[in-house]
Amino acid sequence: MVDAAYAQSHFRPVEIAHKFGPNVHLLDDPLSFSQLARLSARETVQPEVGMLVRILYQRLAQVVLAAEFPRTKIAVPTRMVIKSPEAVVRGMGIEPDTKAVTIGIARAGTMPSQVVYDLLNEMLDPSGVRQDHLFMSRATDAETGQVTGATWHDAKIGRDVDDRILLLPDPMGATGSSINSALTHYKTRLEGKPNLCITMHLIVTPEYIRNVLKEHPDTVIYALRLDRGLSSPEVLATMPGTHWEKERGLDEHQYIVPGAGGVGEILNNAWV
Repeated sequence: MVDAAYAQSHFRPVEIAHKFGPNVHLLDDPLSFSQLARLSARETVQPEVGMLVRILYQRLAQVVLAAEFPRTKIAVPTRMVIKSPEAVVRGMGIEPDTKAVTIGIARAGTMPSQVVYDLLNEMLDPSGVRQDHLFMSRATDAETGQVTGATWHDAKIGRDVDDRILLLPDPMGATGSSINSALTHYKTRLEGKPNLCITMHLIVTPEYIRNVLKEHPDTVIYALRLDRGLSSPEVLATMPGTHWEKERGLDEHQYIVPGAGGVGEILNNAWV
C-alpha cells in the first residue's frame, strides 16, 4: 500500500518572481546565491573557482532532474524487510529509462557538463545517457566588437536526438549566440526530434533570455542568478521582465554586469 503522502509528486523549485514567461526558472536559493557571489568575487581564483562551479552545478542539476524529468512509481525493499514485509519504500521517483544528452560547450561548459553527465549516469540507465562536446567561440564584428554569432571549431556529437532530453549546461548566458547555434544544429542536423531542450546557467541576462526564446521558444531556461546591472534604477525597482526592453545586463562588449568575468578563462587559467 502506498502512503497517500507520496502517491504523487508536485515538486517545483522555489523561484524569484518575474515576467519572462513560464519557460524561465530563476531559482531563489540563498545558499547557491552566496556561493555564486563568492565565485564572482575578484579575489576568488583556483582551486576555489573549480570547487564552486562543481558544487553549484551539482545543485542545479539536481533541481533540473527533479523538476523536469519524467517520474515513475518506485518500490524498494529496505534493510528492515527481513523483519517486516511492509518495509518497502513506495512513491514517485525519476523514470530511469529516460534518455538524455548533456552537451559540453568548451571551455566554460566542459566541467558543468561532466557534473551533469555523472548525475545522469547515477539516476538513469547509463545506456540511454550520452555526453557530446562542442568547440565554439564568439564571432564578433572586427570594427565594433559586437557579437554577431558563434563560430564552430570542432565537435564530437552522437548521431541521434530522438526522444531525448537535451541539457546545455553553460555558466554564462550572455547573448545567447552559442546556445542558439547549438540548439539549431541539434534540431535540424541530427536524426530524430528531441523531447525537451533545457539550458542550465549560473548567470543569465535579460538579453540572453529574449534572444534564446525568440529563436527557440520551446527552450526551458534554468539559472541561479539574473544579472541586469546596467538597467536604470527605475527598472531595477521593478519585477524582472516588467520592462524587458529596457533591462540591460550586457556592456558594450557583451560581457555580463555584474557578472563573474570570463569563467572559461578563470576555470582554465588561460586567458586566450
